[in-house]
Amino acid sequence: MGAGRSEGSEYIVRVRKTEMVAAVLPLQEHWLPLSNLDLLLPPVDVGVFFCYKKPAATSGDDADNQLSAFESMVGVLKKALAQTLVSHYAFAGEVVPNLAGEPEILCNNGGVCFVEAFAEVDLKDLNLYNPDETIEGKLVPQRKHGVLAVQATQLKCGGLVVACTFDHRIADAYSANMFLVSWAEMARSKPITVMPSFRRSLLNPRHPGSIHPSLDDMYVPITTLAPPKDPEPDADDLISRIYYITADQLNRLQSLASSTNGHRRTKLQCFSAFLWKMIAKWAIIKNMDKKVTKLGIVVDGRTRLSEGDKHKASLMGSYFGNVLSIPYGAKQVNEINDKPLDWVADEVHKLLEGAVTKEHFLGLIDWVEAHRPVPGLAKIYYNGSEDGPALVVSSGQQFPVSKVDFGWGNPAFGSYHFPWEGDAGYVMPMPSPAGNGDWVVYMHLFKGQLELIEAEAAQVFRPLTSSYLGFDLINIAG
Repeated sequence: MGAGRSEGSEYIVRVRKTEMVAAVLPLQEHWLPLSNLDLLLPPVDVGVFFCYKKPAATSGDDADNQLSAFESMVGVLKKALAQTLVSHYAFAGEVVPNLAGEPEILCNNGGVCFVEAFAEVDLKDLNLYNPDETIEGKLVPQRKHGVLAVQATQLKCGGLVVACTFDHRIADAYSANMFLVSWAEMARSKPITVMPSFRRSLLNPRHPGSIHPSLDDMYVPITTLAPPKDPEPDADDLISRIYYITADQLNRLQSLASSTNGHRRTKLQCFSAFLWKMIAKWAIIKNMDKKVTKLGIVVDGRTRLSEGDKHKASLMGSYFGNVLSIPYGAKQVNEINDKPLDWVADEVHKLLEGAVTKEHFLGLIDWVEAHRPVPGLAKIYYNGSEDGPALVVSSGQQFPVSKVDFGWGNPAFGSYHFPWEGDAGYVMPMPSPAGNGDWVVYMHLFKGQLELIEAEAAQVFRPLTSSYLGFDLINIAG
């Protein structure tokens, strides 16, 4: 781990210790198959990190006192992690191919790699706007083996960053959120509110299956995919940025996108429509106006699969794994650019309509079954920029930033970190830690797209700063 390259990012991270943390109780080794919906995920990792101010109880500012406080906090984290892995045992295992070549989880309690580190930077000086420089490879650990990796990093000011990286094939954001809240509850000696369920039969295929033709437009067996093309010499890079959007701007977007047709669209739909128009404008600037632009929205199927069944709703509410679909719409670049925002918001609503149903998810489970053991993949993940620019928006509104309190207060900031390798952009809006209706938005887009957004929508997308988070206005010690 070394120094970054931009202002606010040039600091060294030193690893003090690395060890494996296993479940505190011995677990019977067993195999846990992945569900059909897990099998749609490529082997990509998802990161998440939380920043904490220096605990008020820390006595003194000298290095010895701060190290002692850090060691105490790490002790709490490790003990609680070992306890939480008893119920969240999939995170202590490893992914191994079965005889058919499909991934399965070997639940062997191999443990979680836990890294303790020190960063030569104060919390107020972390350039969170540019996570590629500040977070990537420094504060969020690389997962080298197992399913989950954890890093606790002491900051120069006595603050703390707790970060995780997990295998997306094993957990979606909903499942990761369950784990994070349980871990924090254990750290505070509280009972776990939601015990995870690994009941794969909840996602069994039907016999006979029933597959709607629309699923062949959304998903594709990987054996039919062409090899990835080499990027063009002058091609943009995908980069990550974090912004905040004020509640006033979100309300304004919602009003603009709902103004003429009498339909009030959700904030997520209006936000997605606004972004889609920005991406289309970028495509026109790049002389891609004759091409097609795609927008995908990640949909969680838990409430859809349990529609009308209270018992199943309870079971799905604690289900650990992936219950996701990525429906998308495709339109001519010129059309998205030229049409008013409310028309585009209607198109976003339409692309979601067919996928927010029980039948869509049951059909998707059947689609995977029909193609096994050949894995499937969301078309927009792989084929995003083949025709024109593509974008996937995932809602992180359930991100539990206010609940990940390990005993030294709520995080001053938290975010997912997901620089995926697909050639579509990826955007994750989350609630602001201020709890005032603002959003924090993680964006992984092409450099030119972000430059256009910053130039033309600066009133909406504001770079995340220490000032916004209050780091430079408060006593970090308190």
